[in-house]
Amino acid sequence: MMKAVFLDCIDINRGDLSWEPVEDLCEFKWFLTSTKEEAENRLKDADAVFIDSFPIDRRIIESHPQLKYIGIAATGFNHIDLAAAAEFGVAVTNIPAYSTDAVAQHAIALLLQLTNHPGTYDDVDTTPLTLLTGKSLGIVGYGNIGRRIGEIAEALGMEVIPYRKDPERAIKADVLSLNCPLTEENRGMVNSEFISRMKDGAILINTARGALVDEQALADALKSGKVAAAGLDVLAKEPPDETCPLLGLDHCVITPHIAFTPRETRKLIIDLMAENLKSFQEGGRINRID
Repeated sequence: MMKAVFLDCIDINRGDLSWEPVEDLCEFKWFLTSTKEEAENRLKDADAVFIDSFPIDRRIIESHPQLKYIGIAATGFNHIDLAAAAEFGVAVTNIPAYSTDAVAQHAIALLLQLTNHPGTYDDVDTTPLTLLTGKSLGIVGYGNIGRRIGEIAEALGMEVIPYRKDPERAIKADVLSLNCPLTEENRGMVNSEFISRMKDGAILINTARGALVDEQALADALKSGKVAAAGLDVLAKEPPDETCPLLGLDHCVITPHIAFTPRETRKLIIDLMAENLKSFQEGGRINRID
């Protein structure tokens, strides 16, 4: 039977969910986290590895020739050396679109916290409320999640402007939501020049990838008031260290990359992990990205 290991399942399953769908297919071991040294040992006789955000680089692939399958328990795959995987005949799968509703809900929750402050009015917060009806929402990355956010925003009475259809109008929106994958081309796209083109007093929401944003530029804009507020579920470095310029700023709400973590969503991840592995075992290509 195939031997499989999950190197970093801390955000997927800390023991509150059953691994049975995966365990039915392989000899399975799971670890909440793994250091590089621990990963080397844990991969010694593994035919398959599951990862969330643990990086699988060329060195790991080269030094474990028995490895035949990499299952990403997430959508993004920028932390996998796909060229090396293809060169060594290692299949790579991901889980697309599993978190659409969860991430969209979290993005709207961040927006409502910044405009309605439900979490702070218990402390007699005097920050004025903001009505979203009639406001505009620019969406950078109009895929499954971006469209779902747009649907919810429209139900709140907002005008939705996809960036890919009208970049200039989207960047001038009252609220700008980042929902695109991270690439080398868009890394740091929300920089000083980009922010200078945004509407004065706009709100920025980022539930995509932290590295889309130049964090110092955003911090400067928040301090000056150019950007009125920011709601961030992702940062360039996670967890952040004391050098992160966004920590402790007024009007900046940061959550620890949890948008995808409702129990229902995490159970779906496990089910889809099993479906992807079963397909691979049977010679199929469900959710193959290599």
